[in-house]
Amino acid sequence: QVQLVESGGGLVQAGGSLRLSCAASERIFSIGAISWYRQAPGKQRELVATVTSVHSTNYADSVKGRFTISRDNAKNTVYLQMNSLKPEDTAVYYCNTPLGVRQGYWGQGTQVTVSS
Repeated sequence: QVQLVESGGGLVQAGGSLRLSCAASERIFSIGAISWYRQAPGKQRELVATVTSVHSTNYADSVKGRFTISRDNAKNTVYLQMNSLKPEDTAVYYCNTPLGVRQGYWGQGTQVTVSS
């Protein structure tokens, strides 16, 4: 099971930007799709964005046009660039693979707090 470590969260004002990083313990070239999820207090975890091994992407409607997911296979890292942040983006953000989700394995995540 590949280990993924999230970082880059913090406190930012509404309208600001953050870039999250997801560092993998092994080469991600052969892993396939990697996704970012988030979980706000009192809410279920939701899928935010996915990038496949061929760099195609998908986004939740709530973040389209504001967030950009990308991967750097040479650095074994997946990024989530978040612009025009809103208070409703406040959550703990996690990255994961489809296998990790099926196995119920989640990392510690990184906290993003957007103040109004």
